[in-house]
Amino acid sequence: MKLTKMSHACVRLEKDGQTLVVDPGGFSEEDAAVGADAILVTHEHPDHFDEARLRAAMEANPAAGIWTLKSVAEQLSAAFPGRVHTVGHGDTFTTAGFDIEVHGELHAVIHPDIPRITNVGYLIDGGRVFHPGDALTVPDRPVETLMLPVMAPWNKIAEIIDYVREVKPHRAYDIHDALLTDLARPIYDRQIGGLGGSAHLRLTPGDSAEL
Repeated sequence: MKLTKMSHACVRLEKDGQTLVVDPGGFSEEDAAVGADAILVTHEHPDHFDEARLRAAMEANPAAGIWTLKSVAEQLSAAFPGRVHTVGHGDTFTTAGFDIEVHGELHAVIHPDIPRITNVGYLIDGGRVFHPGDALTVPDRPVETLMLPVMAPWNKIAEIIDYVREVKPHRAYDIHDALLTDLARPIYDRQIGGLGGSAHLRLTPGDSAEL
């Protein structure tokens, strides 16, 4: 499986000639989802869900489908009948040759005064990759590669370190990093890498790794 990091929270996975894209939001490249056979969206916040990017991908590939939670599906299903699928915690499905399990129900707390929205994470191919969206969800099975949301208005580095410790992945790749400046990256690398207990890795947007 080939993992390509796009900007912010978006990743592309390629296997056996098919492409799965997760969270092509407004902080990601305009063509982040173009060429996808299937797209997963974790929640409705604009840095994870951008309607224009999804429409471009769906129009580029008439066979492509989207799997997402209700709040996003409701905004797209009329435009793409039969191609937008609503999922929730505990669901399983196969798309573009990838086996997907849905984990989690709520976005992390930003502030007690801000209502929490729904958020789901996607466990791919039995734990080879887990993308939690905007939550620190711990799947009930081992994870090889954790997509790690390192910097957000809803987290602090101690929580991220403890999350890596709890999930115990073989490796953790940074995502949700568009707001993290280059000055801060060495601090995050040193602390997460030194204290998390797993290999902590980072890809520049557009770069790839074989998993």
